Amino acid sequence: MKYVPDATGDRHFADDLTTDRDAVDGLLSELDEYAVEQALQIAKDADDAEVTVVTVGPEDAREAVRKALSMGADRGVHVEDDDIHGSDAMGTSLILAKAIEKTGYDLVVTGMASTDGTMGVLPAMLAERLGVPQVTYLSEVNVADGKVTGRRDGDVASEELEAALPALVSVTDQSGEARYPSFKGIMAAKKKPVESLDLDDLGIEADEVGLGGAWTRVEDAAPRPARVQGTIVTDEGAGAKQLAEFLAGQKFI
Repeated sequence: MKYVPDATGDRHFADDLTTDRDAVDGLLSELDEYAVEQALQIAKDADDAEVTVVTVGPEDAREAVRKALSMGADRGVHVEDDDIHGSDAMGTSLILAKAIEKTGYDLVVTGMASTDGTMGVLPAMLAERLGVPQVTYLSEVNVADGKVTGRRDGDVASEELEAALPALVSVTDQSGEARYPSFKGIMAAKKKPVESLDLDDLGIEADEVGLGGAWTRVEDAAPRPARVQGTIVTDEGAGAKQLAEFLAGQKFI
């Protein structure tokens, strides 16, 4: 799960063209809330199942972990290290893979993308690094008899998919509404363990991640142009012609 800048806030790039996380409040990515919910649903129907949430991010990312714990997850893992700053999807997938291997798992559940970078490719990268099958973009997930099964809904058809455990799945926002933490859950979350890890704990060299190890980076950025008043067409008998000329000028027709 990912700690992301609030999409309703005034987001900016920092001087190094990474996201300026100090300039806006952060929160648990909404799309990852669906993953937490599905993990809790799966664990409810399993014997001795434990839900561990893993995040990579700055100190404040621990608040996102607490949100997931208040929803019902059992424990958290927070990877924090100054050298992680500026990591792209390749670097992040490496860190997550090492953290998940260290933690232990049967099934990895992720959101379909993040609400800041929208890197929907990360689940596939993570599955490749873990060496497990991936079943992505699921709107329905079930686990039984050593397999994970699910439904992927497309524009014109739905697919029924399955994979042997251990495996990785990503879920969409159609998989089921995420629960709101109860007061009891919020209080209980304060007593649940959150393990802190850094790159040394995971055996990762600093130059493998961060801006220095990134395969992709932002070269330039400019503020979005201010919105301008739209064109008003007054119909005095030639409104249809003016509208057609405007649409043609904008290459809409």
